[in-house]
Amino acid sequence: MFEYSRAIRLIKHYEGFNEKAFPDHETDSYPYTIGYGTQYYPDGSPVKKGHLCTKKKALEYLFSEVKEIAEDIDRLNLGIDLSMKESLISFVHSVGWEPFLYSSIIDLCENEDWSSVAHEMKKWVFDKPFNTVGSLIDRRREEVSLFLSEVDANPWYSGEILLRAFRNYTASPCQVRAIRALEESCNPHALAEFSNSFIFDLDDPFTLDSECLSSFYCDRV
Repeated sequence: MFEYSRAIRLIKHYEGFNEKAFPDHETDSYPYTIGYGTQYYPDGSPVKKGHLCTKKKALEYLFSEVKEIAEDIDRLNLGIDLSMKESLISFVHSVGWEPFLYSSIIDLCENEDWSSVAHEMKKWVFDKPFNTVGSLIDRRREEVSLFLSEVDANPWYSGEILLRAFRNYTASPCQVRAIRALEESCNPHALAEFSNSFIFDLDDPFTLDSECLSSFYCDRV
């Protein structure tokens, strides 16, 4: 079994397999991606338009990428356990090495502030236009759970998507529509628990206190 099998599983699950190279969503051109999220082949050459690959070759590319990321992480001497390392391998594969390198995560690892590392990882759930991506929320949850699996820390940390929405609430039509859509999609028991836990105006049980009036979510946070 490959040494970093849990990282491989996460990456394969969330990247999915693409037989044919596809362009970046923003540029409609480079960088092209193929296989399980590969943009550069093991020899360093970029994936190009029209390239094809089999699942076997895609795994070879992925194994090479994971090995390279693991070696780069090792050079940082972060003092992390194997679960943390595999979690960060998946995270780096998702966000890129340079964004990771200049994030606060490295400093937090050096300080062994594992809870803050988890909290920081949960924030990385946006695409380039700064839209929140549901699959990234799920991926970060799994990565954080793996990161904390060998330490005594709370495995649940919010990415604060709702809190950012609360702070930016202006009652605009798009925000109101988003709140109503989210309410319709929420588990009713979770919605009831939220309603009972939140702060309501004493004079009107159906009106949120003016200081706490907040939306669940908006188009862009």
